[in-house]
Amino acid sequence: MELNKTNSLVELFFEKYKEKKILTKQPFLKWLKKNDNIFFTWEQVKNNICLLSEHLKTNLSKGDRCILLSENRPEWLIADIAIMNAGGVTVPLFTTYSEKDYEYIINDCKPKICIISNEIQFKKIEKLIPHETKVISIENFNEKIESIESIFKKDNKKKDIIFDNYNNKIIRKDLACIIYTSGTTGNPKGVMLSHGGILSNCDGAQEILEPLVKNEKPVFLTWLPLSHSYEHTVQYVQISLGAKIYYAESLEKLIPNMALARPTIMTAVPRFYQNLYSKIFLNFSKQKGLKKKLIESTIYLGTKNLNKEKLNFREKIINFLCEKLVRGKIKKQFGGKLKAFVSGGGALDQKIGEFLNSIGLPTLQGYGLTEASPVVSCNIPGSIKIETVGPPFKTNQVKIASDGEILIKGENVMLGYWNMQKETDNIIKDGWLHTGDIGEITKDGNLKITDRKKEIIVNLGGDNISPSKIENLLCLNEKIKQSFVYGDKKTYLVALIVSESYENKKEIEIFLENLNKTLSLVEKVKKFKLIKEEFSIENGMLTPTLKLKRKKILDKYKDDLEKLY
Repeated sequence: MELNKTNSLVELFFEKYKEKKILTKQPFLKWLKKNDNIFFTWEQVKNNICLLSEHLKTNLSKGDRCILLSENRPEWLIADIAIMNAGGVTVPLFTTYSEKDYEYIINDCKPKICIISNEIQFKKIEKLIPHETKVISIENFNEKIESIESIFKKDNKKKDIIFDNYNNKIIRKDLACIIYTSGTTGNPKGVMLSHGGILSNCDGAQEILEPLVKNEKPVFLTWLPLSHSYEHTVQYVQISLGAKIYYAESLEKLIPNMALARPTIMTAVPRFYQNLYSKIFLNFSKQKGLKKKLIESTIYLGTKNLNKEKLNFREKIINFLCEKLVRGKIKKQFGGKLKAFVSGGGALDQKIGEFLNSIGLPTLQGYGLTEASPVVSCNIPGSIKIETVGPPFKTNQVKIASDGEILIKGENVMLGYWNMQKETDNIIKDGWLHTGDIGEITKDGNLKITDRKKEIIVNLGGDNISPSKIENLLCLNEKIKQSFVYGDKKTYLVALIVSESYENKKEIEIFLENLNKTLSLVEKVKKFKLIKEEFSIENGMLTPTLKLKRKKILDKYKDDLEKLY
């Protein structure tokens, strides 16, 4: 499909369906939480979209907002496309928001309809839903609330009329969704993304991913919240590739889900790869003798290959053995068909990226932000530059401002913040989106992120320090689960370190002493406090994509941190 000529996300789905009409019974969507072998077929999804959108039209006018609050499941995609097909605008909500966040967003976007998955989600917003707002549930749990299942049964008689029609009046500039940023500080902002913005992202992603799956049917395993801009766009990349899509049960069951789904491509955030690195590295460290030497050779030779360094004859033989005895076994644990992990939503530590690629788990680091629909650039298979986030997508322009800030221009740039013109004007100037990230463009045209304006610590001496860089380095130690670096307007840096046991303190002290030797004077962490409570989505310390909510952490631990000075 020529995505640059496609008018809307709705058209993308229906035209892809027509391409597959001969094989409409083929499996398309599967929720692994349901312990069965039943898939939604392409035809079933298309029919359900048509039925639901026809019903929604009775309540929606063009541009009306429709809240979608659900865990990842096939009905999420069906509801999203149905809302747009009915002329509405999807407002996805994280299932992990606080009541305050739900209240703010509902008051801000004023939804005409709320689609919720089940009773658990309904109870989160029940008291916040305006009286005039219509509620529709995915699961049938309350006779007073109309369910999608009942809509399908009631309206099925209309199928002959509506099943081959879709809304062809939508244009690329039209608003597709409002995605509220989870926000590490303050109230969430409603980012307005257009159909064309998301389609341009799909176009750029398809160019990179299509060569990986040209000889087989692509399979995706989805676990990141579909309410996040990254995975929200990925679902339309999946459609454009004609993929089979599995929805994971949970983060905890991700590895066994991979073995079952056998994905060819999977998207995730740096925290997932960090955890994966820790588990594999811990297992490697326990090996002895010949196994240990073979693993060391696997990592060494894999890194040489990654960096395009030539192997001599002896190294080629050893690498062949590594491929069979080490990489092959690792690949099998992840389903055996993985062509690429794609990392986004934050900076991936270079050491982790090198390690995963070296052991046979190809990992492509990309870069983006919600305001850019969201992807700006991504590494290309076969020419990975692990220290960069790859070349910019062909669908957007990137330049570096005089102060080093990365600026983006293109159809992928958001339409603006909902009800926030001042904030919009502050971030989009002369058509250029000011990302808040600092970077450079390398000689080979790749984008390299070097810092972040908004998260920079400025110490008492006026030095600018990136806390995330140091936090990533700290978390390479297996005894450190999480870390938070602090030191704004201070003479030195301190840290909160999450560890399972206070007995690990001495070992962490030794590790920190050695780490400090590799850091500049202003980056050294002089003191730390051990805590057992993990930063999590549930306690409000992490965003749904596992980024630190720095303000929330600081609010809770400010006194403890100050005592370190």
